[in-house]
Amino acid sequence: MSVSGLCEICQRPEVDHTCDRCGNLVCDRHFDAQLSICSECVAEVEGGDPGDPTGVGDDAPDGVDTYEF
Repeated sequence: MSVSGLCEICQRPEVDHTCDRCGNLVCDRHFDAQLSICSECVAEVEGGDPGDPTGVGDDAPDGVDTYEF
């Protein structure tokens, strides 16, 4: 669904989704398509950091590398 406004998590203008749980307008990066909720709600429901939608954060096991471009 295409909506207009800023992502309520990162403030980017590419808002494409509305969270089914809280109603936040969010971009693709901060939306979990399987659950149809934003990364903040995923963090509340499953635990974790809403600013890290990859879920890697500090919980990665030793010896695992994360590459960012």
